[in-house]
Amino acid sequence: MRETDGLRAAGPASQQGMRRANLALVLGVIARTPRSRAEVAAETGLTRAAVSSLAEELIAAGLVVEEGPAAPSGKVGRPGTALALDPGGPAGLGAEIGVEHLGACVVDLRGEVRSWRRQEIRNRGRQPAAVMADLAELLRRAAAEAGLRPAGLALAVPGPVGADGALLRRAANLGWRDVGVAAELRPALRAAGAADLAGLPVRADNEANLGGLAELWLGGGPQHFLHVSAEAGIGAAIVVDGRLLRGARGCAGELGHVPVRPDGPRCACGAHGCLEQYAGESAVLRAAGLEGVRGDWVALLAERAGAGDEEVRAALGGAGSALGTAVAGAVNLLDPAEVVLGGGYARLAPWLLPAMRGELAARVTVRPWSDERLTVSRLGRRGPLLGAAVGVVRSVLADPGRPADP
Repeated sequence: MRETDGLRAAGPASQQGMRRANLALVLGVIARTPRSRAEVAAETGLTRAAVSSLAEELIAAGLVVEEGPAAPSGKVGRPGTALALDPGGPAGLGAEIGVEHLGACVVDLRGEVRSWRRQEIRNRGRQPAAVMADLAELLRRAAAEAGLRPAGLALAVPGPVGADGALLRRAANLGWRDVGVAAELRPALRAAGAADLAGLPVRADNEANLGGLAELWLGGGPQHFLHVSAEAGIGAAIVVDGRLLRGARGCAGELGHVPVRPDGPRCACGAHGCLEQYAGESAVLRAAGLEGVRGDWVALLAERAGAGDEEVRAALGGAGSALGTAVAGAVNLLDPAEVVLGGGYARLAPWLLPAMRGELAARVTVRPWSDERLTVSRLGRRGPLLGAAVGVVRSVLADPGRPADP
């Protein structure tokens, strides 16, 4: 029995709640691939009359369109009309605040990117209001370019976020603590002439979490994995049985602040010898003799390492060794099916992987380590922003009958 069948059958439910569940059931089938009404009825167990009624409601809501004849089923008779997700329907709006950049994107119901914008800008030490003003303008332009109606806004941020998705607890690399991101962003959107966006539901999440979720939804990998990523700092997403493990206070995955050498240098978090002191942006640039260089550090290191710069390659090898040490501890604790390198690490993987593999082979004890279990994300640095926008779309598909937020 399907999980959604249980929703329809379990316990007393209001007529409205039952219809919402059935709308989600029908939309979920159509989202996988275009189907005729008869095919949807056969797959869901609903009557054809019920499916037709629900389909009309989804069409009226701008979620579904009729695409023409359905694919031949092999049955006698004329094929029905195929129902598909409406590419002009509600969209997901994603935003990202990085230490060295801002990002915005719009994804339609089919998961296709309709607008993508990235602005290189140094946000370290800037006040939240100033950063939000720049982000609001980027979001306004992205939404205008896509020409779709966003259903919500999700924001990727470089630090742990409260359970309600409203409070950024701490972003050491930005110098922020206890920032209400939605409260800061709404007035900035109004000031940017995007009052329609200011009225959207806004939710923030840690960038590493959203990168891991994007890997789960779009990467085609396993249901149990550890996703390790880096921009200025280092984060990890822990996915267990297809679900993100957030921890009791939403702070799970702070891999960058796992001590790899307890007697090492003091970290911005206040502890000593954290992984970020050996494999974070500043540490690698310093080891490569490039301390103080501005701009895209990942692109710079990849270019120089690819050109044979031995100092850069040695710095990346040292970072890979520290990463391998920290990740080995996580593997011994969590036993994931895979470890996925994402974010900036995906581009630097050719020079990180050899040392990482050596440390993992020497330190993983839960079962013999295989190099095939250490993989590289094809999403790379696009992961957090894609995860933000796609997450909004998935919430629409999961509950299409939900009343609009006030």
